[in-house]
Amino acid sequence: MPNFETVRHVNHSPERMFDLVADVERYPEFVPLCERLVVRQRRNDVDGRDVLVADLTAGYGPVRETFTSMVTLDRPALVIKVEYVDGPFRFLDNRWTFERRDDGGADVHFWISYEFRSRMLGALMGSMFDKAFRKFSEAFESRADALYGRGA
Repeated sequence: MPNFETVRHVNHSPERMFDLVADVERYPEFVPLCERLVVRQRRNDVDGRDVLVADLTAGYGPVRETFTSMVTLDRPALVIKVEYVDGPFRFLDNRWTFERRDDGGADVHFWISYEFRSRMLGALMGSMFDKAFRKFSEAFESRADALYGRGA
C-alpha cells in the first residue's frame, strides 16, 4: 500500500495554513491533478468540528477518476482528517497537521496512505499520484505565498 509523508517549514502561521488547506473549493485552482471539487454536504459534528463530504475529480491525460471523501476540519487542534467514502480506491486515509514554530511560521505535516481497487488503475495512476503528492505541499506553500506574501 503506497503512502507518502512530508513536513514543510513555511513562513505563514498555522492558522493561515489550516484555512488554506480547509478551503477545498479552491483546490482546482492550484492543486496538482485536481480538476474539480464539489462539496456535497457541510455540517458540524457533536464536537463542533466542521465536516464536509466532497467529490474530487483527479485527472491526468485521458484518465479521470472521481472519489468521495469526508473531511473533518478541527480548527482548535489544527488538524484536518480526510476519510475515504467511495470511488476507485480500496482505501484512502489522509491527515494534515499544523504546528507553530518559534519564528511565527508553521510546520505543515502531510500524510497520505492509499490503495487502488484495481491493479490496472493502480499501475496506470500510481506513479502519477506519487509524483503529485510530492508536489502537494509545495503547491500549498506557493499558494500561501501568493495570498499572504512571503513573510510570517
